[in-house]
Amino acid sequence: MSVMSSSSVPRLVVAAPSSGSGKTTVATGLMAALTARGLAVSPHKVGPDYIDPGYHALATGRPGRNLDAYLCGPELVAPLFLHGALGCDVAVVEGVMGMYDGAAGEGELASTAHVAKLLRAPVVLVVDASSQSRSVAALVHGFASWDPEVRVGGVILNKVASDRHEALLREALDSAGVPVLGVLRRVARIGTPSRHLGLVPVAERRAEAVDAVAAMAAQVSDGCDLEALLGLARSAGGLSCAAWGAAEALASSPPPPLPVPTLGAAPPDPRCRPERRRPQAPDGQVVAVAGGAAFTFSYAEHTELLAAAGAEVVLVDPLRDEQLPDGTRGLVMGGGFPEMYASELSANEPLRKAVAALAESGAPIAAECAGLLYLCRELDGQPMCGVLDATARMSERLTLGYRDAVAVSDSVLAPAGTRMRGHEFHRTVVEPGSGAAPAWGVRAPLRRVEGFVQQGVHASYLHTHWASEPGVARRFVERCRTS
Repeated sequence: MSVMSSSSVPRLVVAAPSSGSGKTTVATGLMAALTARGLAVSPHKVGPDYIDPGYHALATGRPGRNLDAYLCGPELVAPLFLHGALGCDVAVVEGVMGMYDGAAGEGELASTAHVAKLLRAPVVLVVDASSQSRSVAALVHGFASWDPEVRVGGVILNKVASDRHEALLREALDSAGVPVLGVLRRVARIGTPSRHLGLVPVAERRAEAVDAVAAMAAQVSDGCDLEALLGLARSAGGLSCAAWGAAEALASSPPPPLPVPTLGAAPPDPRCRPERRRPQAPDGQVVAVAGGAAFTFSYAEHTELLAAAGAEVVLVDPLRDEQLPDGTRGLVMGGGFPEMYASELSANEPLRKAVAALAESGAPIAAECAGLLYLCRELDGQPMCGVLDATARMSERLTLGYRDAVAVSDSVLAPAGTRMRGHEFHRTVVEPGSGAAPAWGVRAPLRRVEGFVQQGVHASYLHTHWASEPGVARRFVERCRTS
């Protein structure tokens, strides 16, 4: 791995005192505005959010990537950032929640401020100024001085009512020592509709999303000093770590025990360990990865790791494709909104039967959240794949938060006892919540078991980031070869 020079990636972090201040509008608009200038812009999002990166990708033409110090560990934040930013002129990182809000009970861990420090990046604070004037100085001063390791290099005032309001805000901020780099006026809400889990993903409203991103870009271009923002990005401190790479991550990860046992089989002798070997070149092991409007939650690094482990990754859209790709030996289904498409998913009976047949053959299937629902007998009364003896339904209760988990059963993803961190984000319920061989034992915040392991299937509500445990991808692809 080559070490990137400290000045190679100008970058800044877009933060806010609280959710709803306008981070997404500013970050996405800035990405699009800089891209329109001919710059290669690397888009990033702090935390586990899957939806905002879709808008970032639309704004920049590059994959939106997450930087999550809880799921991946603080040590991987900068390497993953450099991986995504290779070859780019500038990087924009959208924060999460309020700037100092991190994982519950974990201090600063995974907060926007924490990630900004790990990246040695200056912060632009987006402030909703709609209900204040002089008080804005106290607010900005507090955020800028709370942690001396966080450098707030500028403020963008959002929802400013008039020229007079702007003048009062600027006068107050003269004493705070933080320059005003942009002023956005109150405008009619840009067309980014929300529902039960946040913004509607780009894949579900492509044309409208293009218009929304263009509107954000125009608002930021008109109201912000792009040259000053670029100057701030160029002031970022040096990063001496190496960029993350899928092949290198696999080469340094422990090899999986082989063969992976099926449910009920005797566990492998721990004294018999295959020798470590580098990832093989693609050899026809086709892994289908679910996509389309119903399956929009995924991390770009997952497919990169699968490919580096020797898989040929092929996308499949359960709403449109009636068969799995030719030669499919494994299936990965991430999160999304199957509850919004239950009727359409159910109507695609040929694919449901193909997935059930794949599971029956013992081939590896990794299903997270949306994938879990799709494998159930039914979702909100609509027949699904019937791989799992469970039903799924919408609920009034939002389940949201980081989870500390340990693998309960040997599976195609991990041996029993493997500890991983994950994230839950859903308004559905699966009954029962676990099978005879549960997938995970959740250690926090409540001790419980959840998910299903049967034959080659690993299905769970838990979203995990495989960069934190690259052996997951290698183990999965090895099972494709041996099943």
